[in-house]
Amino acid sequence: MNEYNGKNAVITGGGSGIGFATAKLLADGGARVVITGRSRATLDAARERLGGNAVAVRSDVASLTDLDALADRVKGELGTVDALFVNAGIATLTPFGATTEEAYDELFAINVKGAYFTVQKLAPLLNTGAGVVLTTSVANVVGISDTSGYAAGKAALRSMARSFSRELLPRGIRVNAVSPGPVDTGALDATMTEEAAERFKAERVADNPMRRFGTPDEIARAAAFLAFDATYTTGAELAVDGGATQL
Repeated sequence: MNEYNGKNAVITGGGSGIGFATAKLLADGGARVVITGRSRATLDAARERLGGNAVAVRSDVASLTDLDALADRVKGELGTVDALFVNAGIATLTPFGATTEEAYDELFAINVKGAYFTVQKLAPLLNTGAGVVLTTSVANVVGISDTSGYAAGKAALRSMARSFSRELLPRGIRVNAVSPGPVDTGALDATMTEEAAERFKAERVADNPMRRFGTPDEIARAAAFLAFDATYTTGAELAVDGGATQL
């Protein structure tokens, strides 16, 4: 299948989870894909699985120096970009009363500042008709325990989808957001104790109308739709959440 043959895409946080699933979908469809992340080992493993259509660049979205270097590398590797998936993020979940300044600052540096400047630095490379997709979360529209800092950052991204849309519309560039519900990518296990992670997962499944987690592939297909097929849609947020925010 060559649905994306001749297309160029950049995916931040593309070494694992939703980002990797999206990179694989696009690369398997013929697109050339640049993925980024902070772990060289994770990126190398992802690059091996993605094959010759992918380039892996170690880059921290919280660092503007890294983002400048990424823009230069993308220009050299791809020239121009048809799809930008702003997916890099962390999910540090702590009770409101126990959230430290350090945890708060890290969340916003990566999830909010990182997303903002990723779009700013790569916008000059976007083709007319390109699609930008931001990863938000159901947490930006419903109250979930232990997510206050994370949810606030994702709400900021929802706002960015609208404001960036207005800013970039004169160039024919669309900006939308994909809002995943519970998706077990392994991220929770890396940031929480095993007991806390299992409890949080059980609560999310119990609250979900479909009574299950989504898969990275399901989010990837939605992100690809927004990036390439939703040509009369901009400033929108597509909920892919098992009905959690709708029912």
